[in-house]
Parts: sequence; structure tokens; C-alpha cells
Amino acid sequence: MRAVSAYFPIIKSYLESNEKAMFALLEELVCIQSGSHNKKGVDATMHRIETALEGMDLSTEIVEQRMLGNHLIARSERQPQGQEQVLIVGHMDTVFPADTDFNEYKEDDLKCYGPGVIDMKGGLVVGIFALKALQEIGLLKEIPITFLFNSDEEIGSRSSLDIIQNEANQSAFALVLECGGLGGEIVTGRKGNLMVELHVEGKAGHAAFASKEKSSAILEMAHKIIQFESLNEFKRGITVNVGKVEGGIGPNTISEFSTAQIDFRYSDPDDLKYLESRVTEFTNIATVHGTRSSVHFISGRPPMQKSPENRKLYTRAETVAESLGILLKEEFRFGGSDANFIADLGIPVLDGLGPIGAMDHSDEEYMVKESLLQRSILFACTLLACWEKEGR
Repeated sequence: MRAVSAYFPIIKSYLESNEKAMFALLEELVCIQSGSHNKKGVDATMHRIETALEGMDLSTEIVEQRMLGNHLIARSERQPQGQEQVLIVGHMDTVFPADTDFNEYKEDDLKCYGPGVIDMKGGLVVGIFALKALQEIGLLKEIPITFLFNSDEEIGSRSSLDIIQNEANQSAFALVLECGGLGGEIVTGRKGNLMVELHVEGKAGHAAFASKEKSSAILEMAHKIIQFESLNEFKRGITVNVGKVEGGIGPNTISEFSTAQIDFRYSDPDDLKYLESRVTEFTNIATVHGTRSSVHFISGRPPMQKSPENRKLYTRAETVAESLGILLKEEFRFGGSDANFIADLGIPVLDGLGPIGAMDHSDEEYMVKESLLQRSILFACTLLACWEKEGR
């Protein structure tokens, strides 16, 4: 294979000529409601992606799921035989539930808006059309590529974790298509996260007869919230947020129950044990007489550490970006993604390679329109450059 940089102008020309098709696919995907628990919608998204991959040098495999959406794995014809593959990962689900009012695609001159437009259906379009460009120049069948479209990233990737890590262990490196930063950033490191649900039980009673010794679950929860929030250590890279609290049945009753969901973020892998021990400690000690608490660990991701191997991939991408006249910056991002699970295995991984935008996880989510084409070109060329140096 000749020097990969010789293919860059052809890739650029092909993608420029297909920009309208990219936006058409993006609009279709965004308009399919695919909240993580909407199996019908996620499966519809998967089938549309499968259709978009037809006619390419790829085989597809559907990994059936009973409760959640199915996963889709696309593989190029050339698969490793004593040779490592390139792994691409992108998720089809969004944070928006099936009954959301945020369910349409809109555009103005500079931006487009819609659920998942950057988190991460825009990233899926980038990946799909990058492979179409490789198909156009005859290289898709020359490089062992596996593209995993998973259905549950927004709820912790519990059903896809084994698939992600199994494919990662067979890979020279991985590329993840979460959105890029507004300053042109791509991601070489991320914080880890831990999500827990706390349950407090008290003793119900009439508020009119409440005494100083009342066993109020909500009162105990208030103490617990202050304890958990005290674990914030910003200089250490630990952040804690009690994001959802429920309890009681009315103002004239002593609450018998209360629940809270709590999010922890941390940078050092050793801080996970510290946080788990403090959570257990706070849970086991009651401040309000007659109450008791229990904790359920919902999900978590290890940190994606800023390894020398990740930075090597970034250097490849930076060189490609310079040759294409594209601004690129390196970022350590506080949010987690499936790249965290890949990095935890010691596999080199780059993330944030999708289109540029902001306000994801809100009804103001938007993508900078010019970045869809730009990031597709960058992604295809970066994949080739990394394969030339790290694979083969």
C-alpha cells in the first residue's frame, strides 16, 4: 500500500461530494427516537445503520438483546489472522426517554439541533461515511476493521461491556466517536465515574404527633446528602453530585422512605476504593434514631488515563489535521465513555473524534454543521495514518 497521505485528497473529494447524503442520514437517525430503554427505537436505528452499510466490503452481525436494543457489529472482509484489528465504537442510544418532547431535527445556517445530534448520531455518521470513503479508494477490504454500534452506553454499557472489551483485546488501537470539543478538541483521557442509589428507611407516622425522636427517612437522607457532598475534593479531581432525591407521601406524614441517586467522578484509579469505602461508611452509620440505609452500586467506568500510547495516537491525528488545515487540540474530559473500558485494558484509544457541538443531554443539543464533513475527513485519514504506524 502506498503512503497513506497520498489518499487524503481522494478521501476529501469523495466526502465533499457526499456531504448532502451525510446530512440526510443524520436527520433520519436523529428523528428515530432511541432512548436507552426504548428497544423498538434503538432497534430501528440499528436497522437504518445496517441499511447504510449495504454494498460495502463489510459483514454485519446483530447481537440480540431481550430488554434493551440490539447491538450491531460490522467487520471488514480482512479479519486478523495473527494480526490485530482497528476497533471503532459508537453508541446508538440517547439519554432522552421515549415520551420526550425533544424529538425533531432542525437546522439554521450554522448549526443543526436534535436529540443525539452529537451524542452521538453525528459520530455514527462520521464513522459510516469514513468507511464509505475507504471503500471508494479500495482500502476497506485491506484493513481489518470492526465497528461496534452498541445500544446502552448512556446507561453504563452493561450489556455491551463484554463485547467492547473482547473486541478491544483483539485490537491494535481503538477510535471512539463521541463529540469533539468546541475548540477542536479530541480526547486522550477521561475521569472515571461511579453511580450509586441510596435507600433510607424510617418509620411512618402523623406529622401532628412528631417528636424530637421521629424516625424520618427524609431527615436521615438530608444528613446523608451533606456527608456525600463533603467528599468533593476538586484539587484531587474528585467531584460528587447528589442528582436526584425522592421520598415521603405528603407534608403531614413522617416519611418512611427516601431514595437518592449520586454521581462520583475521579481521576486516579486508587480513588475508587476510597470512594467505595466512604460510601459504605456513611451508609452504615445512622444519624437519625430508628432509620437504616442501604446502597446499590448502579454503574461505573474506570478512568481513561492519559497514557503515552494514547498520546502517540493523538500525535498521528495532529499531524493529519495539520496537513488538512484542521485545528486540533488535546483534551482531558470529565465525562466518561466506552473509551474508559478500552483504556482500562491498556489498549491505545482516542475519543472525541465525532463532530463538534455542545449542550448534549439537554433539549438545546446542537452540532456545528461544518464539522460533520470536516470530522469525517479527519477521521478517515487519521484511521489510515494510525494503521500505517500502529497496525499492519
